[in-house]
Amino acid sequence: MGLLLFKKRFLPAIRCGQKTQTIRLWKHRRMRAGQRSFIPGAGRIRITEVEEVRLEDLTDADAVPDGFATADELRAEIGRLYADRLTAGYRAYRVRFELAPVEPLEAARQKSAPSP
Repeated sequence: MGLLLFKKRFLPAIRCGQKTQTIRLWKHRRMRAGQRSFIPGAGRIRITEVEEVRLEDLTDADAVPDGFATADELRAEIGRLYADRLTAGYRAYRVRFELAPVEPLEAARQKSAPSP
């Protein structure tokens, strides 16, 4: 199980199911649909889709599940986060995900853990 890291400001939207995708720049696809992953501060997720995208083709509708109002805002954030990768020829991938349900053994552990 790999990790997907996010800025802290995105964690509440991930936890409540508002943010369900991220655009990542990789040399090669690093995740695949069906794979499980973990977001520190949000929990376990299941990858539902990974597809290569062209940043210039992203629309405002593409930006909303990523937590942005417009495609221009999303592209600007990608430019701030990945400026070095953009110039190095990395490819953009849309990673769609959903929070994974808590497994029964893990739920039992959480119930028996002392509360702070």
